[in-house]
Amino acid sequence: MIQRIQTLYLILAAVVSAGLIFVFHLWTNNEGAKVFALDNYLFLGLFIGSALLSLISIFSFKNRKTQFVLGRLNIILNFILLGIFVTQSLNLSGETNVSEKGIGILLPVFSIVCLALANKAIKKDEDLVKSVDRLR
Repeated sequence: MIQRIQTLYLILAAVVSAGLIFVFHLWTNNEGAKVFALDNYLFLGLFIGSALLSLISIFSFKNRKTQFVLGRLNIILNFILLGIFVTQSLNLSGETNVSEKGIGILLPVFSIVCLALANKAIKKDEDLVKSVDRLR
């Protein structure tokens, strides 16, 4: 259902996770080459997994509880991805491989914000349905 606001948030999270990884680089190494998520299969898999969870959540609109759980799982997946980025950028001694961070490292943060807003809207819909059922 495209008219629901959580669907728009989930589409935005999927676009951030799957589309913007081709546009923004994660960091620049010491040779000056830009490193994208496509260069590392772990990062690519986690970004694509996040986008797929968002799309699956969009199409499970009839079951709001499942949609809410998928949103939570997606948030956890993005926190894992963000944690990997932070540990990779901080654990390198003297920054031998990472010399300049790119905006691509912040993509999981934008995705987390969109997913949190979507989960808030899903919870609001679920509470509305429960309040209407009490009146019957």
